[in-house]
Amino acid sequence: MSITDIGYISGVTRVLRENNLTRLEISEGNAKILLERAGDGLAVSGAVPAAVSRESAPQTEDFIDLNDVTEVKAPLVGVFYSAPSPDAEPFVRIGDEVKKGDVLCIIEAMKLLNEITAETDGKVADICVKNGDIAEYGQVLFKLSGGVS
Repeated sequence: MSITDIGYISGVTRVLRENNLTRLEISEGNAKILLERAGDGLAVSGAVPAAVSRESAPQTEDFIDLNDVTEVKAPLVGVFYSAPSPDAEPFVRIGDEVKKGDVLCIIEAMKLLNEITAETDGKVADICVKNGDIAEYGQVLFKLSGGVS
């Protein structure tokens, strides 16, 4: 797992909070992230590799506000499916922009297929469950960040 993965960053922020740290800087190769706490908020900034200029890497965000992440939780217990069928493309991938009402996944419970939809506009920041896993009630399935531009 890379230091730029949202799952890794989420774990590091948990360590930051649990240990009451106010600043943490992590480097891996040419990538670098800086986490800082200011009051109750948490800001994460990242640096792109030195060989890549900011202009040539427009997809790279320099700031991720982890306080602006909406968690999509499982409303029931069942099998998580990321696609409508085994040979189909997944409903969403990390980085996809979604609108309120878009289907994110299916949870199968008692032979019924339940579509789980986005409750808000945003960008898929993390997918927290693997295809075919059992999703527990209240378990975080997706993390959506910001709004669609």
